[in-house]
Amino acid sequence: MYFTEATEGHYRIYAGALEAANGGAGYVAAVVVRRYGEGDMPQEAFRDTAMSGGHRWDDPNAALQYAVARAREVILTEAHLLVC
Repeated sequence: MYFTEATEGHYRIYAGALEAANGGAGYVAAVVVRRYGEGDMPQEAFRDTAMSGGHRWDDPNAALQYAVARAREVILTEAHLLVC
């Protein structure tokens, strides 16, 4: 497993590249977004553990980049859908 973190405004992005299940080659992407407000406890706002319909990347860094980019897209364009 590979992980990375990023910040976008009041949101913290936790992305992962996990080895494909069932002995398949490649990596799948997963992401969790948490919102941090002033004085508030962090709250999970978004989670996608089956990104892009199970597409597999050959390189874990490519899967991580996709997960972070997708999370940023959700934060910037679909903030009204985030659970908070």
